[in-house]
Amino acid sequence: MKLFAWLFVAVIVLVVVFGVSIFNKLVRARNQAKNGFAQIDVQLKRRHDLIPNLVKAAKRYLTHEQDTLTRVIGARNHAQNLQDSKQHQPDSLEHMALFAKAEDMLSKALGQFSAVVEAYPELKADSMIKELMDELTNTENRIGFARQHYNDSVMFYNNDREVFPNNLISTTFGFRPLSPLIFEDRKAIIQAPTVDMS
Repeated sequence: MKLFAWLFVAVIVLVVVFGVSIFNKLVRARNQAKNGFAQIDVQLKRRHDLIPNLVKAAKRYLTHEQDTLTRVIGARNHAQNLQDSKQHQPDSLEHMALFAKAEDMLSKALGQFSAVVEAYPELKADSMIKELMDELTNTENRIGFARQHYNDSVMFYNNDREVFPNNLISTTFGFRPLSPLIFEDRKAIIQAPTVDMS
């Protein structure tokens, strides 16, 4: 009878240790994904901060392109408001979809702005515009790397969360799924639209 009791206690201890191990692994994976999301936020904030300077520097050249400038600033303000909102967390799936859509709109507006810059040689030659555009390109690259790291972290976390027996622990302790951040392909956004005049 004593042997059975010791065996029962040993099994319970093993189950608890195994459960704690799974719990800690899920916490680490979730924290890594949230850290990746914070890195995206840093780069997007940098992007949002660059845009008003770029628009201000371009205004004197683009007197006939106010619509483009207005679209860029409007898209930037919308994206920044979503970034600053209280729901701005990777476990808010609805917010993440809205946030990705807002950043896509901003990328499209910046793509149109780039096409306009190409059409104005004096604007393209302006050293301040060139410097800001280079800085923006650098920031876009950083966003891409941060997004890739975040999305990889989310995939590993969600996989860890869903496999058996981890799913028993994740469901019991409320480990919610995280949403990857999917933007449209930047190369497709930057390409100037082709117009067929035939």
